Amino acid sequence: MEFANVSERQAMSPELAVSTVIFALRDEADDGEAVGRPTLWLPLIRRTREPYRGQWALPGGPLGARQTLQDAAAANLRATTGLAPSHLEQLYAFGGLDRSPAHRVVSIVYWALVREDDEQGTEAAPVAGGAPTHRERLLKDPNVAWFPARDDAVIEALAFDHAEIVRYALWRLRNKVEYGSIAHRFLGPRFTLAQVQEVYEAVLDRRLDAANFRRHLRGAPGIEATDEYLHGGKHRPPRLYRYAGDTAAVPQENTNTEEQRDRS
Repeated sequence: MEFANVSERQAMSPELAVSTVIFALRDEADDGEAVGRPTLWLPLIRRTREPYRGQWALPGGPLGARQTLQDAAAANLRATTGLAPSHLEQLYAFGGLDRSPAHRVVSIVYWALVREDDEQGTEAAPVAGGAPTHRERLLKDPNVAWFPARDDAVIEALAFDHAEIVRYALWRLRNKVEYGSIAHRFLGPRFTLAQVQEVYEAVLDRRLDAANFRRHLRGAPGIEATDEYLHGGKHRPPRLYRYAGDTAAVPQENTNTEEQRDRS
């Protein structure tokens, strides 16, 4: 469709679409080298048609006539990235009048938190060492790639209003990280206290004092020590913990809880 002017867009009925912001932890820098601690990354899709052809954007697509919103989000993720996240949650609806130069589109945005084992069962070819990693799975498509969530230059250059969407998703994630269940989505059912701290530092993008953090974490309701230990390291095996429920709250220092402004 040719681009419509403002008055023409106002006369059209809006189309519905579903987009998804996917967050994962990756222990590597932009060049693929390990950096020693996980950082927050997200996969993006290079657009192959107008508008914004050639620019990076969030995975997404139109809402099918017989699809639920949740099913559409999951189907778009599988089709564009091969991912099947264990946590997929509705984030917000974005419906500004000028989101697209072609026609008005209202996007129902989901966010997904993925772990390495979320990719088991996809159609990716097997690789040495077990299930394919995030990087190995997505590099099969030249129009899908991972980028650091902290890369402002990439985020600001996204198509449509996807930069605003990513910023809002990051804001929500950083405010919700005080709940233990969010960190659990990145780690799985068993984890060490050091692994939980890595999740918090990656999401908040800053270092935390290890002694204070672990003291708060041990006292948080819903986090329980197990009789298991993580073996394979050079030092004494650390104890493994688990979340007993979705209400475990971990105290955070200087967490911004200001309400995000409404979006059209």
